[in-house]
Amino acid sequence: MLKQRTLKNSIRATGVGLHTGRKVLMVLRPAPANSASTFRRTDLDEPVDIPARAENVGETTLGTTLVKDGVKVSTIEHLLSALAASASTT
Repeated sequence: MLKQRTLKNSIRATGVGLHTGRKVLMVLRPAPANSASTFRRTDLDEPVDIPARAENVGETTLGTTLVKDGVKVSTIEHLLSALAASASTT
C-alpha cells in the first residue's frame, strides 16, 4: 500500500499558460489527510474547487482537463506526474 504524502510548505510559481498564453500564478499548499489533490480556480468571481478524480475528467485531447460545473482546469497531468515522481524519490 502506498503511504499518503503531502507538501511540507506552500510553493508559489508564476509562468505562462500552455494553451492560453496568459500569465498564471500557481500556489501549491499542503493537504489534509485523506483528501484528493484538488485544483482551485481563484481567478473566478467565486472560487471553484475541482478534485483530481476520474469522475471530473471532462476532456483528454492533448492533455487531461478536469471539469466541474462548467469550470475547467487543463493539462493537470504534468503537475500530478511531477509530484508523483518527486514523492517516489524520497
